[in-house]
Amino acid sequence: MKSYRLAAFISVAILAMIVPVSAHPHMWVTYVLTVDYDKGAVTGVDHSWTFDDSYTSMALEGLDTNNDGKYDQSELADLLKVNMDGLKEFNYFTVAKLGENQLEFSPPTNARLEYTNGVLRLYFHLPLAKPLAPGAESLTFAVFDPSYFIDFQPEKTDAVKLASAPEGCAATLIDPDAEKQDEQAKKLGDAMAQQFGAGAIGFGSYKTVAISCKKS
Repeated sequence: MKSYRLAAFISVAILAMIVPVSAHPHMWVTYVLTVDYDKGAVTGVDHSWTFDDSYTSMALEGLDTNNDGKYDQSELADLLKVNMDGLKEFNYFTVAKLGENQLEFSPPTNARLEYTNGVLRLYFHLPLAKPLAPGAESLTFAVFDPSYFIDFQPEKTDAVKLASAPEGCAATLIDPDAEKQDEQAKKLGDAMAQQFGAGAIGFGSYKTVAISCKKS
C-alpha cells in the first residue's frame, strides 16, 4: 500500500491552508449533522460525511487487498486513521457557538468509514467538552472549510436531525445566500475566520444550523 494513498485527506487539509483568495473547491463533501441530547442537555453532534467520486477513487486505490471488490473495516483502518488525524488539525471543520461564546469539543469517538454502493462515507461522534444544560438558547453549529478548498454542503433531504431532544426543540438550517440573512450566521462566520486564521474566503456560502427550544 503506497503512503500517498493513505495521506490523501491530509494532503487536502494542508493544501486548504495555502490556497489563494481566488480558490475554488477541489473536494466536495455532503453532510448530515445530528445534534445529540441526553436528559434534555446537548451532548455533542454526530457527523455523516459523503465524499465525492474523485476523492473516493483516489483514497481507495490499492486498499482492496483481497481483491473481492469490497472494503472491510480492516482494509479501511489506515485510511480512517489518516482522515481523523488530518481533521484534528482543523477542529474537524466544525464550529459550535452559544450566543457569542465558542464551545469546545472533546476528541471524537465511534469513527468509521464505510464504502457501500460506490459511496464512501465517514461517520464520527464529536462530543462537547461540557454538555449544555437544558434550555440553552442561541445555540448554532456549522460545518465549513474557511479556505473553500473543501466544499461542505448539507444533504438535500434530512440534513439536520435531533436525537433524543426534548419536546418543542427544532433545528433550522440557515442559508446565508437566501434573501434574508440571519445575524447569527454572520457572527459565526466571524468566529470561524478568527479560529482558523483565514480571511473571509467564501464566507457567504456556508450554512448554519440553529437550535431552538420552546419554553414550557
